[in-house]
Amino acid sequence: MFFKKKQKALAERKVPTHIAIVMDGNGRWARKRGLPRQAGHKVGAEAFRTIANYAKSIGLKYLTVYAFSTENWKRSEEEVNAIMELLEKYLREAIADMDKNRVKFYFFGDLSRLSPELQEEARIAMERSKQYEGVQVNFCLNYGGRAEVVRAAQRFAQDCLDGKCRPEDLTETHFSELMYSAGVPDPELVIRPGGELRTSNFLLWQSAYAEYYFTDVLWPQFGPKDLEKAIASFNERKRRFGGV
Repeated sequence: MFFKKKQKALAERKVPTHIAIVMDGNGRWARKRGLPRQAGHKVGAEAFRTIANYAKSIGLKYLTVYAFSTENWKRSEEEVNAIMELLEKYLREAIADMDKNRVKFYFFGDLSRLSPELQEEARIAMERSKQYEGVQVNFCLNYGGRAEVVRAAQRFAQDCLDGKCRPEDLTETHFSELMYSAGVPDPELVIRPGGELRTSNFLLWQSAYAEYYFTDVLWPQFGPKDLEKAIASFNERKRRFGGV
């Protein structure tokens, strides 16, 4: 009886169209176990794979994850290299299994600072997966919310200099079209595992009216049950968008 009720509750709950996640806590997970930080990133990558597959199974349309920020370059060279190697490995495997998983890939951020090999893997993943109709996973790589806003402002300023538009032509809709996320609906729910209570420069423009969900669960331990808790919390909220 309990499981039937649980299945009914899950069937009746509303799944947001777009969920964004700050994948935080890999290093602390490893430190608690006396392991190097790289071990935490490796387990965190598997947690992401599990969540991405689960997101597809529940009908989520967009999943955006903070994979590597503009600030993460400040970490040790050893740790940065380990993260980049994991990203390359994941993308190679994802490309190999693409026809089976049918997940669409997209990337937010300045990829020019990444290795040529990783840039090529990203390009192939986007090109080969654009035909799929399932969940779209947006990887934020070398991404920062402020940098994204500055880039959009620069693009609009250049369009004005080129005579394509005038300053008074700028609207919120137009500005959104200049973002990395152009064409992707804003996230309705932003999840931050790891116990920290900050946005960390993530989707600053897009998350203006998102619901935030914070949890102490470290990312390597974050699983489908934790995602369901976040969605349940989302469903309990009243989204008024400034209204009454």
